[in-house]
Amino acid sequence: MEHIKLLNQGDLPNGVSSRMINNGNGLDVHILEAGQKSTKNPCVLLLHGFPELAYSWRKVMVPLADAGHYVVAPDQRGYGLTKGWTANFDGDLQPFRMNNLIEDVIGLLHALDYQEAIVVGHDFGSPVAASCALTRPDIFRGVSLMSAPFAGFPILSSLEEIAPVREVSDATNIHKDLSSLSVPRKHYQWYYSTGAANEDMLNCPQGVHNFLRAYYHHKSADWKQNKPFPLNAWTANELAKLPKYYIMDLDQTMPQAVATEMPTANQIENCHWLTEKELMVYSDIFKRTGFQGGLQWYRCSTKGYFEADLREFVGKAIEIPSCFIAGKNDWGVYQRPGAFETMQSSALSDLRGCYLVENAGHWVQQEQPLDVSQHLLRFLTTL
Repeated sequence: MEHIKLLNQGDLPNGVSSRMINNGNGLDVHILEAGQKSTKNPCVLLLHGFPELAYSWRKVMVPLADAGHYVVAPDQRGYGLTKGWTANFDGDLQPFRMNNLIEDVIGLLHALDYQEAIVVGHDFGSPVAASCALTRPDIFRGVSLMSAPFAGFPILSSLEEIAPVREVSDATNIHKDLSSLSVPRKHYQWYYSTGAANEDMLNCPQGVHNFLRAYYHHKSADWKQNKPFPLNAWTANELAKLPKYYIMDLDQTMPQAVATEMPTANQIENCHWLTEKELMVYSDIFKRTGFQGGLQWYRCSTKGYFEADLREFVGKAIEIPSCFIAGKNDWGVYQRPGAFETMQSSALSDLRGCYLVENAGHWVQQEQPLDVSQHLLRFLTTL
């Protein structure tokens, strides 16, 4: 992977800095940090999702630090400026299994000289945060999940249950059912697990920058058609109600799926939550690293190769204090039918807040950072 310089201070809010640190688990981790390291200042770890970076947390870090926390956001394994991973589709997937992602987080915490922390995860960072909270409640004092509900463990078995990797009859094969719809469709997570996905996105006709602009726009509250509602079941007809960035046309790539919703020049100019300068931070880095590092996480989930790693936690709830935050316009809350409801009723036994933020889609901490900061601080004061 090509060497990449640290982020310029001009790319970051005042009070947020960028550096590298070895996590003792094979990674030189790029982190953003805010606040002072001190025994009096609790550590808050912020875990991003796909296709994002530590930079995605830039707007909430200072408010949390100003309230007396030491705030750290890493580029996770497979992403950004963090080094020590390889992104070879035919390579070893074991470093990207959930157990090792947990070790990455714990190793980083220890490298920062902290013995405990509050962990916050957004998108694919949410199941990592949930896994940390469930497996090591002795280390993590609280957990906030964002945009991706946690409905029980293990994550991999849940995915196998809804789309088994073993031999199944045609009648229960959701992928066959999706492809048999009058407008044939496919699930984005299984598309992300294909060998073509990285090449499709990295070398798309519109270029990485415009692809990401359309992708972020399409999943945000700026796309007015994002008016989510609960789905009744994991069936093709129900899943087909999801936007095409989740349930794609069978013959399309992700860049093709989002290209039809590319915002206008005027919309881009008025997108204050993600300016062109801010988007350039993402696009410049993904142009250099590609997307395969993040896609390896999806492959571990959809293939179920490492589901036995965490089998002992089947049926267990997260017992440490928790909260959930998502955009009111985020389909991610409902993309797995029943997960949002199960999370609230049984999977989080000490749920201290569940917030759906107005005028926010999937990128809630960037679209409405003030509201998200307030919800997080309200939760943190309960610990």
